[in-house]
Amino acid sequence: MDVQIRAISEDELDAFILAAEAASSEATDDAEIEREKSLAEPHRYFAAFDGPDIVGTAGAFTMPITVPGGETVVGYPTLVGVLPTHRRRGIAAQLMRRQLDDAHERGELLSVLYASEGGIYGRFGYGLGTIGLSIRVETARSGFVRGYAPSGEMRLVERDRAIKEILAVHEATRLEIPGMVQLDERRLAYVLGHEHGAEKELPTIFGLHEGTTGVDGFVVYKVQHDWPDGYPRSTLTVRDLAASNPGGYADLWRYVLDLDLVANVEAWNRPSDEALFHLLQEPRRLHARMRDNLWVRLVDVPGALGARRYSVAGRIAFEVADRFCPWNEGRYVLDVAESGDAVVERTTDSADLACTVNDLGAAYLGGTSFRELHRAGRVQELADGSLAGVDAMFGWDPAPWSPYEF
Repeated sequence: MDVQIRAISEDELDAFILAAEAASSEATDDAEIEREKSLAEPHRYFAAFDGPDIVGTAGAFTMPITVPGGETVVGYPTLVGVLPTHRRRGIAAQLMRRQLDDAHERGELLSVLYASEGGIYGRFGYGLGTIGLSIRVETARSGFVRGYAPSGEMRLVERDRAIKEILAVHEATRLEIPGMVQLDERRLAYVLGHEHGAEKELPTIFGLHEGTTGVDGFVVYKVQHDWPDGYPRSTLTVRDLAASNPGGYADLWRYVLDLDLVANVEAWNRPSDEALFHLLQEPRRLHARMRDNLWVRLVDVPGALGARRYSVAGRIAFEVADRFCPWNEGRYVLDVAESGDAVVERTTDSADLACTVNDLGAAYLGGTSFRELHRAGRVQELADGSLAGVDAMFGWDPAPWSPYEF
């Protein structure tokens, strides 16, 4: 089999999208094709061709993402797949090789993605950088702790007004949370259109929270109506909920939990440090479950480490292994000043820690500690006390989170 890997042309974009959907045994329609094309960057879409046919796909979006203390532009892989007829032949590895080489040539420091399966991307150097929570709470047992009082009012609005306000709230808050991408109208429309099955038929409802200074929060949700035996047992699914202050956040949750006819409120992707745990009188009623969220890959180890800020000053030397991107292999010293800014250089000094690029990706956004990775047998402490020191440097609040899937 002679498979050719190359970037596609504009007129091959529809075939690329159809092949990517077929790789996941999905059928698509014209609306879904147009949604994918709305963000497509064909020069970043690589395909595997067996003769004239596309048998494997790997695209990427270019977008800014928040890192601790700042932001950087990343490649965000999307539509990665290989047709069932061509699996287990190394095509996925060839596509990821081409994609990461391209990111490196562009000077990008990071690559981030959502994984359809967590086991796929570790072999390409990605580490689990953020955790998401799935929650499902019975509204009848959703009382808040004493001391809660409303801080504003809710308004239901049409989509057009909601889009404007959602983007404003998002822009006001995104730089606080590592893992957040920059949104514009195209990207927001793309994520709002990410729906499957019967969910597509349910109307999307937009609510805005108005505080003393204007709109300071929003919620996007759907309601699946259910009336077994004539009694309402509807389920509300929160698609997105955010606020720029604690009062707006609490009011938004109180709003969805108090809606008439709704028995359960659920959300599949919330932050690991969700403050709702501390608002509910009975936090176990959240039925929270952890799941992998954003996977992070350092394309340029010294560049990426130097692009974020750190919580405390310090110095640490890493021995880094990276089999898939050998330009990253080696020993680096990370020297952090009192300001939180860092200088990263190659060194011949003795290493304090030994790890893989996957481990650096897992810890990069500040949500996974090196001590956790050490307990999992993944990071070696070569100098006593270095784990405590590096965790103090890398740790960040709030926890990283990526609510939008591309």
